[in-house]
Amino acid sequence: MEKRNPLKIYETENQAIINLSDGRIPPQAIDLEEAVLGAMLIDEKGVNEIIELLSPEVFYKRSHQLIYESIERLFRESEPIDLLTVSADLKKNKNFEPAGGDFYLISLSQKVSSSAHIEFHSRIIIQKYIQRKLITISNEIIQKSYNESTDVMDLLDEAESKLYDVAQGNIKTSTESAQNLVIRAKARIEEIAKQEGLSGVSTGFEKLDKLTSGWQPSDLVIIAARPGMGKTALALSMARNISVQQKIPVAFFSLEMSSVQLITRLISSETGLTSDKLRTGKLADHEWQQLNIKVSDLESSPLFIDDSPSLTIFELRAKARRLSSSHGIKLIIIDYLQLMNIGSSNKAGNREQEISTISRNLKALAKELDIPVIALSQLSRAVETRGGTKRPILSDLRESGAIEQDADIVSFLYRPEYYGISEWDDDMKTPSDGQGEFIVAKHRNGALDSIKLKFIPNLGKFEDLGGFDSPFEFQSKLNPENKLSDFSEPRNKDEDDDIPF
Repeated sequence: MEKRNPLKIYETENQAIINLSDGRIPPQAIDLEEAVLGAMLIDEKGVNEIIELLSPEVFYKRSHQLIYESIERLFRESEPIDLLTVSADLKKNKNFEPAGGDFYLISLSQKVSSSAHIEFHSRIIIQKYIQRKLITISNEIIQKSYNESTDVMDLLDEAESKLYDVAQGNIKTSTESAQNLVIRAKARIEEIAKQEGLSGVSTGFEKLDKLTSGWQPSDLVIIAARPGMGKTALALSMARNISVQQKIPVAFFSLEMSSVQLITRLISSETGLTSDKLRTGKLADHEWQQLNIKVSDLESSPLFIDDSPSLTIFELRAKARRLSSSHGIKLIIIDYLQLMNIGSSNKAGNREQEISTISRNLKALAKELDIPVIALSQLSRAVETRGGTKRPILSDLRESGAIEQDADIVSFLYRPEYYGISEWDDDMKTPSDGQGEFIVAKHRNGALDSIKLKFIPNLGKFEDLGGFDSPFEFQSKLNPENKLSDFSEPRNKDEDDDIPF
């Protein structure tokens, strides 16, 4: 009987003979995996160098994954790492035989004489893992691309998301043990304890920062108000405080105003020149000098503005990922949520369902990039028909209760003077002209409160009001000579025209 060559596969008579030696094997570096594990077994210094770089799944051989899991477990428990302790841990977790037993552990320790070059070897192992991951992702995308029922925009978003994860080194299993999570949470708490100040991104408003400890990573923050309340002005004030003062990269997506209009508002806020003067260009010589000097900080700030009209949630996520990769943005602001659409041929149904899809995706984006996402939102007209102060409540959120469900913080912006109300509805009847109220109506991880802010309409900006506990302190601040304040007089008509929407 003729003996077959085991390296060949014989197909039908009319098909070509395929040599297995010409086939493709997934990228791997078994010899380097052995060298790295051997170095970790004989020199604990090597463990300290690369324990943060590697994870079990980067190893190609299953036995190597089990051995590394054991080393990682001993490291977390602050136990010594050597041949005996790793062997004992493998036996304890019933992984001794699958890992190759003592003979294989000993052979690994004899592969190297020290942990020299262990980091270099580890990075090659990671590169091979990334190559394997890219092959897997590509195959999945190819298979789905052949499926006619697949929505191409959803597929493109999925592909970009997976490739972003690879680029950021965020490849991990979908579940984590309580032990790992506790360790990560403790590390985060220790990191916060060492920091001076806030655990999140400072808003630039003292009392708001005190309430929230800054905007927290992975949080979706909704700021809602009726048109004309100053949502954009507040968002720009925050963007300015964060990017100009703190030099923290911010992405501002404007679906309503052009980027030039937005930057002109910021120039007004930064220089103190009214928007009316900037619109007409009628500046005195000293004002031109003031403009050129004071705009320099804004010019060098890490603020990125995108004014793409009819922005889809898919396009937003794609742009946000690229900004995160290239510029390291730490905060996203969207103005405003109801102007977005899902941009899919497979529509989600009515507008309420579309808004639900958008808010859900914004929360997913915040988690994916691990940064706060602030979305401005419109309120329904129910506020206008309500009697009394017309202060907004959660049920006023327009078009979808899903916004309230998805958001970590839901807040409202309210200015009494918008409705012709000249004083706050408190016991002291404090004057309300030139003031706004930032109402935190939902706070998943903290307390609720209302914070008063100073509003400067002709500059289109909000500032800290200050810690006034009584109308007398407020009065003395505005009027140092203790003259009677004239809050009842009508405001300058030119200021009304500059109230930001």
